[in-house]
Amino acid sequence: MLSEVLTALAAAGGTAVVQAASTDAWAGFRLQAARWLGRGNSQRENAELERLDQTAGELDMAGPAELERVRIRQEAAWQARIEILLESLDDTERARAVAQLSALLDPLIPRGGVSAGQEGQAVGGNVDIRADRGSVAAWSMGDVTLGNPPQPGPSQG
Repeated sequence: MLSEVLTALAAAGGTAVVQAASTDAWAGFRLQAARWLGRGNSQRENAELERLDQTAGELDMAGPAELERVRIRQEAAWQARIEILLESLDDTERARAVAQLSALLDPLIPRGGVSAGQEGQAVGGNVDIRADRGSVAAWSMGDVTLGNPPQPGPSQG
């Protein structure tokens, strides 16, 4: 059984596969992911490329009503594949695989952080909002003030 950290890494890997499938980064990511999953075996690498392409195809073909269900199913499937691979390795190989997987995922991890609450979301970094397949996307900024806030201290009057 994997540690919580490795399970979280596998979950991040599953999410990365699904998220990358609809981006310009997909071509490079799919090759690197297949290489990582194949662990030096060209037949396994080719099989993983086929699985990755199948995932991208299923996501692309999913209609708006089913897209979220397909995304969740694919994320879970890839997480399970990654967990099984990590569990099959000895400690030395697993450490090397974890470092390689972390390096593969690092460029896909958003920087700046996100928080959400009842009043909305706060994002430190870039926000990319997209609408596809006839859907609508929006972001409301509410009351936004740019500039330096007043300094605390006695009021001038």
